[in-house]
Amino acid sequence: MSEKLAAGGDLPEMTLPATGGGEVRLGGKRDGWQAVFVYRGLHCPICKGYLGRLQEKLDAFTELGVEVVTVSGDPKDKAEKFVEEVGLTMPMGYDMSVEQMKALGLYVSAPRSDAETDRPFPEPGLFVTTDEGKLQIVEIANAPFIRPEIDLILRGLNAGKNNGYPARGTMV
Repeated sequence: MSEKLAAGGDLPEMTLPATGGGEVRLGGKRDGWQAVFVYRGLHCPICKGYLGRLQEKLDAFTELGVEVVTVSGDPKDKAEKFVEEVGLTMPMGYDMSVEQMKALGLYVSAPRSDAETDRPFPEPGLFVTTDEGKLQIVEIANAPFIRPEIDLILRGLNAGKNNGYPARGTMV
């Protein structure tokens, strides 16, 4: 069973292959903040719509100094098809293993049929880290239709970065 990641803690560092070549690196120190959007896979129409809206707001994230990446458990061919169908330009990591999904504290689902997909897949998640690699936002869902509003994320990031708003939910 997966365990929830602690707000204010570290995002587990991992590297995934990226569509278009290269790699997507999650976690660790960096020159700015990072927003990692986990999507279910090519089979998910809700993911396509949500990441399409994210693509429309990508410049706003960039202006805030937040790198946006997307990741899934899809194999290369399905990830590339997703990128093409949705018109994404942000980095997309693929081939996330079940062990990596669990390390992120994600809910993992089995396909309901071969028509859906052929492997376990993550349910949606969002992780935002500071330049120190600390988790500012941890948002995981166990259903495809639970997603934070992108405009609300942007407003929160703007306030958080510019006003030193601390990670919330850190009280033990």
